[in-house]
Amino acid sequence: MSIPFTLIAGPCVLESPELAFELAVKLKAMSDRLGIRYLFKTSFDKANRSSGASFRGPGLEQGLQVLAQLKQELGLQVLTDIHESHQAAVVGQVVDVLQIPAFLCRQTDLLLAAAAAVQDPTAAVTAVNVKKGQFLAPWDMAQVVTKLRAAGLQGAEQLWLTERGTSFGYNTLVVDMRSLPQLRQQGCPVIFDATHSVQQPGGRGNSTGGQREFVAPLARAAMAVGVDGLFIETHPDPDQALSDGPNMVPLHRLEPLLEQLLAIRAAAIGQPEAVSVL
Repeated sequence: MSIPFTLIAGPCVLESPELAFELAVKLKAMSDRLGIRYLFKTSFDKANRSSGASFRGPGLEQGLQVLAQLKQELGLQVLTDIHESHQAAVVGQVVDVLQIPAFLCRQTDLLLAAAAAVQDPTAAVTAVNVKKGQFLAPWDMAQVVTKLRAAGLQGAEQLWLTERGTSFGYNTLVVDMRSLPQLRQQGCPVIFDATHSVQQPGGRGNSTGGQREFVAPLARAAMAVGVDGLFIETHPDPDQALSDGPNMVPLHRLEPLLEQLLAIRAAAIGQPEAVSVL
């Protein structure tokens, strides 16, 4: 199952309405130039920051007001993450895609609440994107998919899976590219999160580090293997960002990177998906 190639991009956290609008306008124009589907991504509450003193965002009410305004004024589709079951219904009235964070991908009540929001005929939300836990094998996502399908989600447009790296010892993630075709075996579109995959969780003691120099190599590899979309967090000045700056892509670097990645996809898509070497 697949969807039109999709870019999910934006700042890690909703720092301010002004920054959100600046990024959304530029990212939408960029995606239009490249001819790809675009979803604006940001978080109204980073509930899993390393330190309790770290900036979390504006919160649910103010955050949803900004996201609703973005949609109305710019005609954007929007994705954001939820951390608690009670958030699914209210957030689903505003955004197009609900995202389940990797750390919470096995939380049954959260999954069921997200599925219920998608099936609410009054809601805006049409899909759930589940990030694979850093602690899970790709085939273990079968149980996550089973829960959501049992709750009524069907078809490529309703259930997506995202690879965002696997824990490797302390403060490090690695990406096993074999997980991309293995996730696809679940019959869902597969997204590659190129920026969280280079995180160094807790690597700065009271905050998460990152190695943004590896975003491009990993994204190139994922495009060659074959994915339905890319998740890339970006910021005009990542070193001054209030969350996840070390692994975000500077905005001015993003379009040249996407041009290269789309060229790789175009070359790979004309090849047989699997060539037997047995």
